[in-house]
Amino acid sequence: MSTNATLSREAVERIVREVVAKQFTFAGTPSSTESLTPNLVVSVSARHVHLTDHHVETLFGPGHVLTPGKNLYQDGFYAAEETVMVVGPRRRMLPNVRVLGPSRPHSQVELAFTDGISLGIDLPVRASGKIQGTPGCVLVGPAGVVELNEGVIRAERHVHMSLKDAEHYGVRNGDRMNLRIESSCSMLLEDLLVRADETSKLEVHIDTDEGNAADLDHATQVALEKQVACSCQSH
Repeated sequence: MSTNATLSREAVERIVREVVAKQFTFAGTPSSTESLTPNLVVSVSARHVHLTDHHVETLFGPGHVLTPGKNLYQDGFYAAEETVMVVGPRRRMLPNVRVLGPSRPHSQVELAFTDGISLGIDLPVRASGKIQGTPGCVLVGPAGVVELNEGVIRAERHVHMSLKDAEHYGVRNGDRMNLRIESSCSMLLEDLLVRADETSKLEVHIDTDEGNAADLDHATQVALEKQVACSCQSH
């Protein structure tokens, strides 16, 4: 003789929590939300421009403010509707380079290595905002032109994270980590700059050259690894 038993809502929720915990916790650790691996996002940062309020008005007209288009993964940041032409030496140019918002205290152009070749600019690898002594370029918008004396860089690969994520990985703001990408062109990208603060989401930024070289679109796994200091002694 069989009977039909109905599970209570509380029992169903408990079972679901147990199944999810078993799937997403580290092997050999207790089933706890504190042991869950942070959700890692790896984003390819295509060529783009950051502008000051003054340069926005120069390029797009008096009183103009950036028009938010697509929201980026980090809260409060977006790809604007506006684009500019970036002109390098000997009038080499990249048309329709996207402006990212919000505006910044200093204008900056972030390009990939191959973009620099196209423009004829020897791009230095710098952390965002570290533009002193870098090459310049000319920006052309629908309402005007801006000549930058400096600010054209290849942004060094980096990882944004919250302080909680930093604690999970055992790193601090300014430390370095490695990114392992498993794909048809598996690769280890070394020396990612850690940029940790209270509000950032866990996200790696690499440029288009790096993303293409690693075949990121077809990656089967990505993982952040803390760099291990070498304890070797010189003889």
